[in-house]
This record gives sequence, C-alpha cells and structure tokens, in this order.
Amino acid sequence: MENKKYLNDLSEIREMMSRSSRFISLSGLSGVFAGVYAIIGAAVAKSLLASHGNVYDKGANALSMNTEDSQLRAELILVAVSVLILAIATAIFLTTRKAKKNNQKIWDSTSRRLLTNFFAPLSAGGMFCLVLLQYELVGLIAPAMLLFYGMSLVNASKYTFSDLRSLGYANMLLGLIATQFIGYGIYFWAMGFGVFHIIYGLVMYNKYERKRA
Repeated sequence: MENKKYLNDLSEIREMMSRSSRFISLSGLSGVFAGVYAIIGAAVAKSLLASHGNVYDKGANALSMNTEDSQLRAELILVAVSVLILAIATAIFLTTRKAKKNNQKIWDSTSRRLLTNFFAPLSAGGMFCLVLLQYELVGLIAPAMLLFYGMSLVNASKYTFSDLRSLGYANMLLGLIATQFIGYGIYFWAMGFGVFHIIYGLVMYNKYERKRA
C-alpha cells in the first residue's frame, strides 16, 4: 500500500516537473486548420501565377516568373499574409481554449522560451527569403522556407511536445529535396505546410486531446 502511494507521488511530481518545463497547451486541431489554410493558399497562389503568365517549364525544371510584376507580388504577399494571420489566429484561439479547459497558464516563462526558440531561426529564414527575392532567386524561396521552418520546429520542440521535432525534421528533409525540383516549389510548399501539418495535427489530437475531450 505504501509502495503504491509512493509511486503515485512520484508520478505526480514527474507530471508537475513536465508541466513546468514544457508548454503542453498546443492544440493539435490548430495544426489541421493551418494545413488546410496552407493548401488553399497554395492553390490560390498557383492560380495567380498562371493568370499572370507565370508557368512551370517542365523541360527546364524551372519557374518562369516575372519578378518585376508589382501587382503579382502584391497579390502573392496578400495571400501569404492572409494564410499566416488565419493560422496564427486559429492557433491562439484553440490553444487558449485548451489551456483554460486544463487550468493552465497560456503565458509564462516556458511559453516565452518556446516562442523565442521558434521565431529566432524563423525570422532569420524570412530575411534570407527576402534576399533571395532581391536577387530574383525565386525558385529557392520555397525550399528555404521549408528548411528554416523545420529548424524552427526542431529548436522549439525542447519546450513542448517532442512530437514537434518529427514535423521539423520532415520539413527540413522536404526542403532539401525541393532544391532539386525548383520548378515545383509550390507543390512542396503545399506538402510541407499543408499535408504534413494536417497529418501532424490529427496525430497530436488523437494522442493528447481526444481522450480528454
């Protein structure tokens, strides 16, 4: 009897330590929604590229894009920003709801460390992508985004669910593969930010949230 009580106490202590060092309020459903937004955004972007005469040259394995088309640039940036805003807003809403349901803090030292470790490499990647755009190396932007995003996830996984590391490695690998298929970057982008997110979100939801719902 005493041994059982001792084991229960150890389990509670272990859980408290885990909660204090990891942010466990991330919602798996937010990953699913982010993936859906990304796929829709990729489809819209592909349509915009086609409507402006920017097509994939399968023979040259490259994207013929007029980078001086200011209207196209503005439209693509609008699509990207819209996807980003929707994904962040959904993540904040679902994560906050999950935290309140589990009586957990949404903003503490652990969540701050999580965001810092996530946005540090991501910000560097964003600036690097702007440099690629500056030099009209548009074919490398999608692979670079996947690589830096993957590194951000791996870096942030230390402060949340370790499952996030797998998503990060998957995106890094996909980004490296995409460097060899420059003309199809938008498809790799949709795979990494869309399909991978949906799969990851469903796995996370079934693993950590469904049983408690």
